[in-house]
Amino acid sequence: MEILRVLVLSGPNIWANFPVLEATVDIGRFEDHPSNTLAGFNERLVAWLPTLAEHHCSVGAPGGFLERLRDGTYFGHILEHVTIELQSLAGAPVEFGRARETSRRGVYRVVVEYESEALGRAALEVGRQLLLAAAYNEPLDLEAQLGSLREIGERTLLGPGTRSIVNAAKSRGIAALRLNDRNLVQLGTGIHQRRIWTAETDATSSVAEAIAQDKQLTRCLLRQVGVPVPEGRTVSDAEDAWAAAQEIGVPVVVKPRSANHGRGVSIELSDRDSVLCAHEIAAAEGAGVVVERYVRGLQHRVLVVNRKVVAAARGDAELVTGDGVHSIEELVAMENGEPLRGESDQLPLGPLVLDDIALEMMERQGHTRTSVPDSGRRVVLHLNGDLTADVTDAVHPMVASRCVLAAETVGLDIAGVDVVAEDIGRPLEAQGGAVVEVNASPALLMHIRPVSGPPRPVGDAIVDALFPQGKPARIPIIAVSGTTGRAGTVELLKVLLEASRRSYAVASSRGLFLRERRIAEGDRTDAFSARRILLSPFAEGAIFEVDPQGVLESGLGFHQCDVAVITSLRSASARHSRVGDRDREIKAVRAPLDVVLPNGTGVLCADDPEVCELSRYNRGRLVYFGQSLDNPLLRAHLDQQGAAVSIERGQLVIASGGHIRPLCAVDGITKRHRHRRGFRLLTALSAVAAAWAFGLNEDVLSSALAAPESTRELLAPSVPERRSSPELSSTVRP
Repeated sequence: MEILRVLVLSGPNIWANFPVLEATVDIGRFEDHPSNTLAGFNERLVAWLPTLAEHHCSVGAPGGFLERLRDGTYFGHILEHVTIELQSLAGAPVEFGRARETSRRGVYRVVVEYESEALGRAALEVGRQLLLAAAYNEPLDLEAQLGSLREIGERTLLGPGTRSIVNAAKSRGIAALRLNDRNLVQLGTGIHQRRIWTAETDATSSVAEAIAQDKQLTRCLLRQVGVPVPEGRTVSDAEDAWAAAQEIGVPVVVKPRSANHGRGVSIELSDRDSVLCAHEIAAAEGAGVVVERYVRGLQHRVLVVNRKVVAAARGDAELVTGDGVHSIEELVAMENGEPLRGESDQLPLGPLVLDDIALEMMERQGHTRTSVPDSGRRVVLHLNGDLTADVTDAVHPMVASRCVLAAETVGLDIAGVDVVAEDIGRPLEAQGGAVVEVNASPALLMHIRPVSGPPRPVGDAIVDALFPQGKPARIPIIAVSGTTGRAGTVELLKVLLEASRRSYAVASSRGLFLRERRIAEGDRTDAFSARRILLSPFAEGAIFEVDPQGVLESGLGFHQCDVAVITSLRSASARHSRVGDRDREIKAVRAPLDVVLPNGTGVLCADDPEVCELSRYNRGRLVYFGQSLDNPLLRAHLDQQGAAVSIERGQLVIASGGHIRPLCAVDGITKRHRHRRGFRLLTALSAVAAAWAFGLNEDVLSSALAAPESTRELLAPSVPERRSSPELSSTVRP
């Protein structure tokens, strides 16, 4: 069993409108041995991956895949399900998969959804090894393999906070383009793009971040605007820390002047030795030490987004409860074995750590690492533990206003405001509560997956702040696909759009163009070139020539389009008899039509019967183009109040709403544009239909078609258009 090749289809493709891996897999001798013929195979496979019982498969209910295993299914299909499950167990909750035979016996196309390419590829290989081990009854350390997969997932998958923002954007139809292998993501396209890095945005000020990092400066600024904060000051050394504690009045808090996530913070210190020890711990974090009044109460994190409180969480002390048998060290290890705890940022609870602060806290309670607390005796390790309980609905309006004021004073568009109070439902001033920190790039997991209380839609709040309702998030896109005539349509279409004073970026078989400049030569019909335009902050709109071969090899480079033009489906590959080839080619050609927006338009050639059949996949309005209004399909479409671009009595016309409006004489168009490589009459019709569907009115189109040739270079010196070939749809081979 061998994986011959893996294609990364990073955009909408012939299988799905989201990223998938398409693996060509030769299952070898197992083509003659389905699952029900291999003794013990099913039992070993399910013992290793019991969660396969949840897979529906074609049966449509949990357990469906296991039923297929019992009835007998082939290794290509099994590898699909195993790869999906391995990714899910590694932290990527993917669901989609397909397995299809090719014309070559024993060779399958195995298609699986992925979030991380590295994880998807690794899961495919581990899945292959698992199937072989189950088939030959060989040992396999699956836990070690899963550990490796989880490490890849931790390294390459989006964190939970970033994922929540990305999912919120996608639910609003906003494209999300990942810019690195961590959490830097572009939301929206072209001139409308915004960027996030976890809970920071392109509007997050570096000055504000620096202020938030400096705890002493933050406290001084907040005090000046009336936000209740604990008294305190920066100290020069350990003795000065004790002097400050005496000035302020014990108990006190000793913490680094600049640190995050509670590192180096010691709480409720009342004697000289504990203050001196805490100073040493805090000083190890660098950047100075601060001593401040200890505020009694519970720790709260209030999330402020765009001047609004959108979530709040409460934390409790970290502790272990004695059982009269195990030591504190053993109790900590047992607690860290709980499924909700771990180092992963996917888990709501971090591991308990017996650090210097915990050891000092235990000493105050009369314990050491090896102490065995009595049954039921609680031993506090850290006064400030994980923030796990949602209290959003309990936040008092005055507390909310103080938190918003704190975030605004520091200058953060997204802030995690740390509040200590006995009761978050009462004003801070009435209970001696205070704001103790303001954090940039706050963690969102506590609000997305609280241990108690409802999750909060913080991702939606951030997306709504970046893209208020009514603000555009994407540039308009026209996509031109087909087996012939694409490049000529794109070139003439650009001319027509320029007549309306619109300057659109172009990716075509003749180069990549942005703001009238050619930024790359040669064939640029691939997904990577389309992505380059979508990433550009200068792109106001785009025209993409879509090569079906490129769709098969890498998918589309965009996720939605306003207008999709299908010029032709005539191809030499139609004469080939390989099973499924023609179907794959048609799916590749129609890919842009599959992602037309509901308020967009599909523009189809009425003179090509196969193209006309694609109309059932169009979600938007439909416009036909053809060389005669006498075309029966075209006539029927017009009778149903449809729209078309065609020729009538020597004139290029637009027909819609029962009216026929001439634009210009066909002879004139031919004379002016016949020098263009690939120009045909159908080219003119398709370009005019696309431009009209895009919103250009008849007067602008008529003037553009009649205008003399510009002396400025329109696109570039032409290169031959890459045509479809028998290889377009053939079985993928190494």
